Amino acid sequence: MEANTSPFKIILGSSSVARRTILAEMGYEFTIVTADIDEKCIRKEKPEDLVMALAEAKAEAIIQRLPIGDYIKDAEPTLLITCDQVVVYEDVVREKPSSKEEAQQFLKDYSGGHAATMGSVLVTNLKTGFRKGEWDRVEIYFHEIPDEIIEKLIEEGSVLNVAGGLIIEHPLILPFVKQVVGTTDSVMGLPKDLTEKLIREAL
Repeated sequence: MEANTSPFKIILGSSSVARRTILAEMGYEFTIVTADIDEKCIRKEKPEDLVMALAEAKAEAIIQRLPIGDYIKDAEPTLLITCDQVVVYEDVVREKPSSKEEAQQFLKDYSGGHAATMGSVLVTNLKTGFRKGEWDRVEIYFHEIPDEIIEKLIEEGSVLNVAGGLIIEHPLILPFVKQVVGTTDSVMGLPKDLTEKLIREAL
């Protein structure tokens, strides 16, 4: 296998392990550049507007650091993929928990209830400047989650680093997920079908 068999290159503008895993599962090779923006200074009323604005801001921050002239001259296009995600609970947007206590409260709220993830994908063709993005919403319904499971999740710590403290594919939480209306890859931060569609459109 050649290192890069596709007629274009991909830069993933995300440090998320889940997104890297999904993009690799889709068969793409890519490099990673992170945006390092202050997400808290971008606010929007609607969650779908917020995740789109954040994906745009990440793309802009990354583009400022890249030698864009080289990409324009390059024979093959390079696509930059940026994403964002929030959890919506009772119409309130939840980002990464600010403390263990907040993460614990988030998880207690989901127990026996329901939440949604709102994610965005934005693809920018660095050669042509074309940019297209869309958002995707998934509804998640939960059985009662026992307190000791919540304690274990907090102790283990990975829920502290994700939007809304929500990782439905986590082995501790998975048995308590009653129903997912949408796709797991979307909940993990990168909906495959939407990403494929945007890549095709950007080319």
